[in-house]
Amino acid sequence: MLKITADELKTISQYIHDISGIYLDQSKSYLLETRLGPIAEELGCASFRALHDKAKRDSTKNIERRLIDAISTNETLFFRDNSPFELLKHKILPELIDLRSPASPRMKTHIKIWSSASSTGQELYSIAMTIRELLDGQLDRFNFKLLGTDISDSAVKQASYGKYNKFEIERGLPRQTLQKHFTLFGDSWKIKDEIRSMVNFRKLNLMLPFTGLGKFDIIFCRNVAIYFTLQDRKKLFNKLAASLADDGYLIIGSTESLTGICPLFVPKRHLRAIFYQKKN
Repeated sequence: MLKITADELKTISQYIHDISGIYLDQSKSYLLETRLGPIAEELGCASFRALHDKAKRDSTKNIERRLIDAISTNETLFFRDNSPFELLKHKILPELIDLRSPASPRMKTHIKIWSSASSTGQELYSIAMTIRELLDGQLDRFNFKLLGTDISDSAVKQASYGKYNKFEIERGLPRQTLQKHFTLFGDSWKIKDEIRSMVNFRKLNLMLPFTGLGKFDIIFCRNVAIYFTLQDRKKLFNKLAASLADDGYLIIGSTESLTGICPLFVPKRHLRAIFYQKKN
């Protein structure tokens, strides 16, 4: 396995931060060696310095995309930490439906939800399944727009296709939900069209402007800011505040906190779950 020197670690870490916002400290040498080393060897690079230089010279950005795909954690599962989905089902969605319901029964209720670090799609599909379970038989009264974004091309591609292997399916997905919302596809499972049609995925670097996204009623930003520096976290959550409706809901990871990061938000609790709303 190709070994990384201290100078190369500093250079590669800075490059990864520049292109993705992901911060890798000096303890991440093994991670870089195991994830980027095979790419370096495949490209004929005798060192990580050579890999860095080749990526910088690559006008197609193909190497950059491969490095981002390799370094992105993409650790996810269906209904991960189930409490946010219980919160969505029993509090947030009912409250939003009351707030957004139009006066005329002929008009639809519009609700926009954003999974901002959607990885291979399990979070957004879990949201869609939660909505469908809650509003079974009533969905024609609503116009849900569910967006999932991720920095990884390969993650967005898999999410858009909606196919998962046995290992991915068994991580967090109840058997009853699997049988209801998936179909067997060879030795894998594919999400049914009725769920797939509810969502949309696109590539987005959270460190860049959120051009054209508009405002959302609910934003999920779980377990991604932990890979950013404190300064980048502050920038991210300030941008998320600008993208959230004034009475909207922000859901972050169960081990995360916005204390000292973004004073625009206040934490609120419902049963075992914590969510954030903007200060009035």
